[in-house]
Amino acid sequence: MRYKPFLLALTLGLGLAAPILPVHAAPPAAAVPSVSYTSADVMRLTEKVADYQIASLAAGLVPAHASGDTPDPKNWVQGALFIGLTALADHSDNPLYKQVVLQRGEANHWELGKRLYHADDHAIGQVYLWAARHGAGPDAIAPLRKSYDTILEFQPTVGLEHREYTDPRGVDCGQRWCWADALFMAPATWLELANQTGEAKYRDYAVKEFWATTDYLYDKTEHLYYRDSRFFERRGPHGERVFWSRGDGWVFAGLAHIIPLMPQGADRAHMETVFKEMAAKLISIQKADGYWSPSLLADPATSVPESSGTAFYVYGLAWGIKAGLLDAKSYEPAVRKGWAALVRSVHPDGKLGYVQSIGDQPDNVSYDDTQYYGVGAFLMAGTAVADLQLDRRKK
Repeated sequence: MRYKPFLLALTLGLGLAAPILPVHAAPPAAAVPSVSYTSADVMRLTEKVADYQIASLAAGLVPAHASGDTPDPKNWVQGALFIGLTALADHSDNPLYKQVVLQRGEANHWELGKRLYHADDHAIGQVYLWAARHGAGPDAIAPLRKSYDTILEFQPTVGLEHREYTDPRGVDCGQRWCWADALFMAPATWLELANQTGEAKYRDYAVKEFWATTDYLYDKTEHLYYRDSRFFERRGPHGERVFWSRGDGWVFAGLAHIIPLMPQGADRAHMETVFKEMAAKLISIQKADGYWSPSLLADPATSVPESSGTAFYVYGLAWGIKAGLLDAKSYEPAVRKGWAALVRSVHPDGKLGYVQSIGDQPDNVSYDDTQYYGVGAFLMAGTAVADLQLDRRKK
């Protein structure tokens, strides 16, 4: 079976044998759980969501509305989940999460996805780099290093203009980071490889391409990233610019991963400025219910809940406070509201709901919708919120 490597890990004793039952309607208001901000309770819920997802993977279950490549163990869809699992492994006393991560790498033979240049197929490399520091050793990054050396030898020369996916010529700019999501998938992999190997060439490439993408997609007035160039002139129903929540979520979480990997200097300082500009914008448009709208500038009174973008923002804001980049008094209220919203997204059995399906723009979403990458974002958010120890802070 494809997920056989997980079966041993599941015997470690978390009581995961209970059947996974679908939940098709949001709970009534009276049934919504109260929110605890103690680190222990935050971690308890975070592990519950992880355990549900691991059990689903072990059973070979694929979420509804998933893309055809979702079962691919080297794809970005699962790569994002496993990045979240590395964060959980760093915070949990339960050895299951580390074992699951290491087993995934071994089962993948530490290989990236099939597309040499495509950022989506590099996300899983962040998991291998974590594994290399947690027992797998240098063999875990040897294929990654070989692939990146090839890219450096034959660097792409295409522009960043993004064609429609229906264009028969294809989206050739995918050889570079021409869409917002790519800034989560690839740069941190390049930067961590530079740090582990001591080879500055990997960092130099990542920094060059990061700024090329940022100069192209970052709106310096709105302080948000367009998903790609197709959205420069698109407008919503009320004339608002279209900034996709999960697209900007990928960037915001990506910056939280990138910045600590950068040496002190002008580039890091500039990245911190972009991060702080985004953070200020994000708390100004958070909805009253704690979520962010799928289309960030849409009417908050009519937009639906969406948990994947919200989880990335909660993660980034919590990380920024902990790192000293964001003022706690100004930003903690948004973290609290966002975490409370995420708690309401979790089904009684641990399934995470309100995750918009795979796409490239804002779309509708329901309480029963889930996807692997949304869980990865939730695990990052949960561990970052636990780090803040909000119960010990004054509101």
